[in-house]
Amino acid sequence: MLETRRVDGSIRRRRECAGCGHRFTTWERSERSALSVRKRSGARQPFDRVKLRAGLLRAAHKRPVDPVRIEALVDGIEAEAERSGGELPAQRIGQICLDGLRDLDRLAYLQFAAVYKEFGDIEEVQAELAQLRATPPTQRDSLFEQSTDFAGSGAASSVRTVDDPA
Repeated sequence: MLETRRVDGSIRRRRECAGCGHRFTTWERSERSALSVRKRSGARQPFDRVKLRAGLLRAAHKRPVDPVRIEALVDGIEAEAERSGGELPAQRIGQICLDGLRDLDRLAYLQFAAVYKEFGDIEEVQAELAQLRATPPTQRDSLFEQSTDFAGSGAASSVRTVDDPA
C-alpha cells in the first residue's frame, strides 16, 4: 500500500501490485443499513426518502420555500434514523417535519399539520393557528442543532446536520 486518505466518509487507498508493479486505487465505504419507520400500529416499513420529500414539498407548494431547505430537512431525518440504529418512530419523523416547516414557512407548516394531525373540523385548525401565533419562529441555522426528546422514550438525543463531523 502506497497511500491511504479519508475522502468524503470513505477511505481511498493507492496500491501497487507486487507482481507487476501496476498501481491502482481502491475505495472502502461502509454499507448503509436499511432504514425503517415504526408506524403507530407497531408495523415497520422501509424508510422512503422520496415519499417524505414529496409530502414536505406538497405542503410547501406555491410557498416561498427553497427546495434545498426541504432536502436538508430530509437529509437530517435520514441521518437521525441512521444514528438511532436504523429505525425511527413515525411520530418522531412527523414532529421533525412539523418543527422544520414551522421554521421555514408557517403556512406550509399549517398545511402539513392539517394532514398529519388529521384535523376534523375548523375548530382544530383555529386552535393550531392560535398556538402557531403564540409561538415565535426559532432563529437557528439548522433544526438539527437542538436537543430533542425521542418520541416518548424519555431518552434525549442530540441531533446534528449531516455535515457535522462530531
